[in-house]
Amino acid sequence: MDGLIYGLEQIYSILIIVYVLMSWFPNARESFIGNFLAKIVEPYLSIFRRFIPSIGGMIDISPIVALFCLRFIAAGLIAVLGFIGL
Repeated sequence: MDGLIYGLEQIYSILIIVYVLMSWFPNARESFIGNFLAKIVEPYLSIFRRFIPSIGGMIDISPIVALFCLRFIAAGLIAVLGFIGL
């Protein structure tokens, strides 16, 4: 079960990183892949964007915080499942 949770966490982390990197290329987020990733990643990232302002209006650090939180959530879930014996 641990491997499954960490595997899903790694896949979602990669999707977030790819989505963030797409912002560096003009019109990349308007492509099919960009729209697909936006539907998957934006609901999670929007939680952090509400509370974390951009630095200088240009640099968005909310994806970094979101990745850290995702890692802690996965580790916490594994700990809880281990505690209850799953």
